[in-house]
Amino acid sequence: MPIRPNAAPSKNNRTSCGNTKCWTTFSKEWGAPRRRARSSRTSAACKLQLLRPRRCSELHLAIWARRHSLRVLMRARIFTDRHADLKHLQGKTCAVIGFGAQGHAHALNLRDSGLRVLVGLPARSKSRAVARKHGLEVVSTSEAVARGDIIFLALSDTEMAGIYDREIAPHLAAGKTLLFAHGFAIFYRTIIPLKDVDVILVAPNGVGPMVRREFAEGRGVPGMFAVHQNPSRRAKKIALAWAKGIGCTRAGVLETTFKDETETDLFAEQAVLCGGVNALVRSGFETLVDAGYAPEAAYFACLHELKFLVDLMHEGGLSGMRARMSPTATWGDLTIGPRIIDRAVKKNMAAALQDIQSGKFAREWIRETNTGQKRYHALLKAAEGHPIEQVGKRLRVSGTQAFQPVRPAAF
Repeated sequence: MPIRPNAAPSKNNRTSCGNTKCWTTFSKEWGAPRRRARSSRTSAACKLQLLRPRRCSELHLAIWARRHSLRVLMRARIFTDRHADLKHLQGKTCAVIGFGAQGHAHALNLRDSGLRVLVGLPARSKSRAVARKHGLEVVSTSEAVARGDIIFLALSDTEMAGIYDREIAPHLAAGKTLLFAHGFAIFYRTIIPLKDVDVILVAPNGVGPMVRREFAEGRGVPGMFAVHQNPSRRAKKIALAWAKGIGCTRAGVLETTFKDETETDLFAEQAVLCGGVNALVRSGFETLVDAGYAPEAAYFACLHELKFLVDLMHEGGLSGMRARMSPTATWGDLTIGPRIIDRAVKKNMAAALQDIQSGKFAREWIRETNTGQKRYHALLKAAEGHPIEQVGKRLRVSGTQAFQPVRPAAF
């Protein structure tokens, strides 16, 4: 399978500590001074901070924030409702292939935006009854592609290529638009679309139920959009119109590329949102239990409380979260956090990103998928057998009020 190589990322910046004296060796593009920060005088490196650092991790954080925060914040352009017009979808048929979490949300939001929606599903799919219950027209995948003007592939990465080859590509015609919610298939070339069709991406930064719930409540989740092929010269307008139809431009969408969306999404899943958080929670739980604390107490401390902190982070960012934490918790955050997630962890993150950029991760995942996913299921089964899962299941079965699920509004 062809995988496009990408340039290797620059070396990580290196820092080491000796008491309160720091020797900094940052990479050239950071432009940081290469000399010792002595206790007798303030060096150029330490002038970048409001307070003198006691550890290299603190110095590194201060320099990174001062030199990069504005550049990072000002790179992307945000598009909102005023930049998008549904007229570019009116009179056209929006074909949604698949009716999982994202397909369900996109189809219903587009319909409620006054657009014509068609759902394509296999004859034996159980989702057919669900889609019809919502008043949507359901046809075969091939018919949906033939009748549709914009074809949204609401399919998983593992099944998309096969369905595309069998049921989508034979029915595509010039002038149609292929739309993706994730760039994996296009960037890693498991799908190579015809040259005379538009290829665009609209990726909400939220799971399907949230996309639907926020839309129903008059809000929206932010997202990203990109254009890969544009023979019609209208691809960007169509992408923005679709983003408006599902509610994303209410919150704002960022223009990106298939490459950047794919690499940032995979990295976030692996290093932070899924892999990173899961490993951190398990390690914290194991540390407390190994030290003799009750597993139930460890579960509440390391897993259950995480939701409340994430909610604060979601509402106000890291600083907003800290503003609503106790001074003791904030001091521990600022001083102990960098010791846990240290430079070795960041080095591992950079290695994971390099595997994504080089295509190594994609090749391994595609090979695993094509050979029956035996290792995938073995790892999943092992993870489900971890003691933290058993403790959580026992606490939830006990009927404790804290574990009663919050039911979202019907959608």
